[in-house]
Amino acid sequence: MSDTTKVVNYTDEMVDVIQSEYTAAPSRETVDALAAQFNKTSRSIIAKLSTLGIYQAPTRVTKSGTPVVKKETLVAEIVAAVGVELPSLVKANKQDLEALVAALSSNG
Repeated sequence: MSDTTKVVNYTDEMVDVIQSEYTAAPSRETVDALAAQFNKTSRSIIAKLSTLGIYQAPTRVTKSGTPVVKKETLVAEIVAAVGVELPSLVKANKQDLEALVAALSSNG
């Protein structure tokens, strides 16, 4: 058996700094600053934060800045408002579903 030593990618001091700085300001800018500070890639810092269980993925937004809503969520709202199961409604386009949800919420 050969003697192999494990190469440590992050020292304990580095991990402490990463944890404290990211916990204080969880943002992509913090990740980029830490990557530059430790001469690592941003992806490497994100992977380390994920391993530590403290990484918070940014919320997805549309081009207009509103949160992304899935069609399944819209259909569930419509089904709850109408009280009838409509399995093929998922095939409607998103704009129509949003209009229907708006119409149902304004009427009731």
